[in-house]
Amino acid sequence: MSEAPHGAPIKTPGQLIAAVIASFAVPIVIIVLLVIYVDNSTRTGAGTDSLSEAEVTARIKPLAQVDIRDANAPRVYKTGEEVYKAVCSACHASGAAGAPKFTNTADWAPRIAQGFDTLLHTALTGKGAMPPRGGTSPDDYSDFEIARAVTYMANNSGASFPEPAQPAAGAAAASGAVAAAAPAGASDAGAAQAAAAAVAALASVPQAAAPAAGAATSADASQAGKALYQQVCQACHAAGVLNAPKYGDKDAWASRLKDPMDTIYNYALHGKGAMPPKGGSTASDADVKAAVDYMVSAVK
Repeated sequence: MSEAPHGAPIKTPGQLIAAVIASFAVPIVIIVLLVIYVDNSTRTGAGTDSLSEAEVTARIKPLAQVDIRDANAPRVYKTGEEVYKAVCSACHASGAAGAPKFTNTADWAPRIAQGFDTLLHTALTGKGAMPPRGGTSPDDYSDFEIARAVTYMANNSGASFPEPAQPAAGAAAASGAVAAAAPAGASDAGAAQAAAAAVAALASVPQAAAPAAGAATSADASQAGKALYQQVCQACHAAGVLNAPKYGDKDAWASRLKDPMDTIYNYALHGKGAMPPKGGSTASDADVKAAVDYMVSAVK
């Protein structure tokens, strides 16, 4: 029995040389390709993006920006939806911190039952974890825009409140809050007339001349406070319009008097809500504080 002859794959010197070269070249090519593949992959690690363009830009950006506005330009009011998305959605979209969730009728039903005025008052003054005006200031959003946001949220959650009336163009600063204090469609014409009368009274307040330098302070601060109240403050506080605490009404003043007197003085001096600084007058700080003391003494 004979066996088939075995043939070697390499029969010539040239084939041997080619085999030797291939045995070295092929592994080297494979190693090089692996190195290129690994080097081209994305590598991440702690602090590796600290010098990226985005991180550097974030570190060197200005702490504040100047927003220049034309004081004479007509104001363009935000819609209720715009205010909701910019401010209110932070909590109301998810129901965080006990806020009634947007479009959740079960959450909103007991609030809507309290009426629009109560909802707006809560939005303007704050309640629980919600800061006054959602943490904004009257310079950011007017009372009218806050009222629009309240209407937008409530109406999308089961209510049917009318859209607040937009303040008239060119109206005085104090009149800009009348629509927010009294929602459109309100049937109480007397309250609307009282608010309009109060605004007119504020606009027509006689402006007292500034006291001369070094002038002596009033010998009777109580009389000075009473005089300023009768001249300026009673335009709103006598009837309690524009959400002003009514003179002599202990219940209306109770929540205000929970704050230190310095805080109450600050509201009177610098304004709050519909009330302009110093009630729209040029009275001295001392006389304004005396007027506050005069009104506070009536509810103690």
